[in-house]
Amino acid sequence: MKPILRIIFCMLVSVLLVTTASAKLQSKAIEYKDGDAVLEGYLVYDDASKEKRPGVLVIHEWMGLGAYEKGRAEQLATLGYVAFAADIYGKGIRPKDGKEAQEFAGKYRGGDRKVLRSRVNAALDLLKKEELVDPKKTAAIGYCFGGTTALELARSGADTLGVVSFHGGLATSTPGDAKNIKAKVMALHGADDPFVKSEEVLAFQDEMRKAGVDWYFVSYGNAVHSFSNPAAGNDNSKGAAYNQKADKRSWEAMRKFFKEIFGEKR
Repeated sequence: MKPILRIIFCMLVSVLLVTTASAKLQSKAIEYKDGDAVLEGYLVYDDASKEKRPGVLVIHEWMGLGAYEKGRAEQLATLGYVAFAADIYGKGIRPKDGKEAQEFAGKYRGGDRKVLRSRVNAALDLLKKEELVDPKKTAAIGYCFGGTTALELARSGADTLGVVSFHGGLATSTPGDAKNIKAKVMALHGADDPFVKSEEVLAFQDEMRKAGVDWYFVSYGNAVHSFSNPAAGNDNSKGAAYNQKADKRSWEAMRKFFKEIFGEKR
């Protein structure tokens, strides 16, 4: 083969190999149930490999499963995880505004959180059964209402390696249930969040400490509620606002946490 033809051939082979190896995200809506309740989540993964990998559950804010949570699931898929964005409210059930969202979230965050725990455990069970998921390597993350839900998943005694709360409520009506926690717990908090008072922060830390949980608590200065969501605007005086630095730092903290719990070297 002439030198020039050899070069062209090698270039074509290289392009083919790169194209074949590159990740292509696959996503689909999945209908599932918790008792009689019909739910619909969003599964996403890359198909560059058929090997089993860790699975990460993503739990939505108080407006219900939407574009934001699906986007986070896609980000996780690009990192090599199978991600499943859970649906707590039910298929097609979404608040139309903040007032209705408060009512929806309040229904599940009420004194008895059995239904909330049941809904999130149903999603975790589904994730573990996915073909590409290593059921021994799962974690859950949640935002705001979802952060509260991720912590309740841990308090329920779920068999998962870790949970991460992004600007979630930390309080629970059953702090004694922390004794059930098997997962490592990470809470990522806006230091100026007016919706999560210092008393709640201290109570959460005391709860984790008394139960002997392996836990992290990271507080981001100049950050309020919803600091990871660009749709929250940029006015801290409203109590909820996006903070680019806190968003980036918290995501990196989560990535390091996952590397630790999943035993990853990458």
